[in-house]
Amino acid sequence: MNDMTLMEKTVETQNIKIAAKDVNVYYGDSHAIKDVNVEIEDNTVTAFIGPSGCGKSTFLRCLNRMNDTIDICRVKGDILLDGEDIYDKRVDPVQLRAKVGMVFQKPNPFPKSIYDNVAYGPRIHGLARNKAELDEIVEKSLRRGAIWDEVKDRLDAPGTGLSGGQQQRLCIARAVATEPEVLLMDEPCSALDPIATAQVEELIDELRSQYSVVIVTHSMQQAARVSQKTAFFHLGNLVEFGPTGQIFTNPEDPRTESYITGRIG
Repeated sequence: MNDMTLMEKTVETQNIKIAAKDVNVYYGDSHAIKDVNVEIEDNTVTAFIGPSGCGKSTFLRCLNRMNDTIDICRVKGDILLDGEDIYDKRVDPVQLRAKVGMVFQKPNPFPKSIYDNVAYGPRIHGLARNKAELDEIVEKSLRRGAIWDEVKDRLDAPGTGLSGGQQQRLCIARAVATEPEVLLMDEPCSALDPIATAQVEELIDELRSQYSVVIVTHSMQQAARVSQKTAFFHLGNLVEFGPTGQIFTNPEDPRTESYITGRIG
């Protein structure tokens, strides 16, 4: 019996993709994130919810060191990807961001062709030895982004000419082209109409089989639809983290319940 428990624990530990320990983030004198501890699993969609300005996007940006680009921002604590500290001085942030891809709130295709949008990352990271390999990566990524059938006959057309929902799926295809292990999404549907939102949500559910997906969303309905785990942030604190169903139907913290029922927001 004890052996079995030990085995179960090992399997559970192996499934942890990102572990954050005592993470604090400061913008100058402002303490934006306070002592956050969380373990994010592989092949799982984890949603970060909470009112505006609660720190969910700030914390998301810690996971691929996007906060490095902000001069006044300091990050303290440990964030481990597969057990390795991503803030170690030997870690190259550019290589890290190939492993931990990001999709932003507003679709932001490069002012290049659809093909070149997707080929850009693989080119700079040397993932293709020749044009045939690059073609293969582009097709595979556009298929993973669930947009291949819509664009396969116009790969030379500018990515900026697509509709908003298509642009966002192109940005997801671009993010997966570098073969990342984690996909971060910062409110990926907030600029989209309901039909495009449904398509992206369906895509997120499919991507879970290959990646660990972390999504920041201001829509609790979206978190309930797409995620298996939910973290509730409030005033820079991680108030509660657990299975999505439990967080929405039986939260342990009164602040979570107040937020879910619309009393704080």
